[in-house]
Amino acid sequence: MQMHTEKIGLFTVARGESGSGGDRTVRPRRFPHALPPPLPPGYAKTMALEFTDLCCSRAGLPVLTGLSHRVEDGGITLLRGPNGAGKSTLLRVLAGLLPPESGTATLDGIHLGSSRDAWTEAVAFAGHLDAVKPQLTVAENLRFWAALLGAAGIDAALDAFDLGALADRAAHACSAGQKRRLGLARLALVPRRLWLLDEPAVSLDAAATTALTRLVGAHRAAGGMALIATHTDLDLAGAATLTLSPAPPGITTGPARPDPFLADIAR
Repeated sequence: MQMHTEKIGLFTVARGESGSGGDRTVRPRRFPHALPPPLPPGYAKTMALEFTDLCCSRAGLPVLTGLSHRVEDGGITLLRGPNGAGKSTLLRVLAGLLPPESGTATLDGIHLGSSRDAWTEAVAFAGHLDAVKPQLTVAENLRFWAALLGAAGIDAALDAFDLGALADRAAHACSAGQKRRLGLARLALVPRRLWLLDEPAVSLDAAATTALTRLVGAHRAAGGMALIATHTDLDLAGAATLTLSPAPPGITTGPARPDPFLADIAR
């Protein structure tokens, strides 16, 4: 039976010819491990994250205005600033979850917004929520993410945050710190060029915080980059600091953009 493949979202589908009656096989796409995604034709090979004059608003109110920064290959930048300064917003913009109002961002020459698949496959985002399914065990949660991301196994993720003894425990029975360790362990499943971490040390004890800095250090040594919003002093020697300030009050950028997810529900 003749087979052909077709990419649908995160999956590659192998199909038999029409009318053959053959089974269909679905397997996760494999993401690149040692190398970043291939660059689209015509883009300069710039091994860095760079954003210029980035502006973003929430509910019609400016959060980021004219923000520029560069993270070199193997670099770490700590995002500092008071609550409401836009640290989480910046990370969500760079994760491709929020559209910027204006400005540009490139990652290894890939432009945010024009090469969405290549961008998202080079980025790992860990936000305030741990992305943990409470009804699954610790190991089952990691296997779910391993299958989705195309990882070979979960041993490295279990080891990264000393989760071996908790592997068979249901996630809903884990403490807040244990759930946080489980959520962060996803970072060890497959290498990604850029880590975007939003308050990763929240709920972590001293040992787990050390494990976090060790994992970030290994990522950095392998040439990875990270942008980390944190109020915690992390032991990351040589890390740059980008301090954000709240936008001045009383300025608006026009009507709030409709939430695309809510728009889909309304239809």
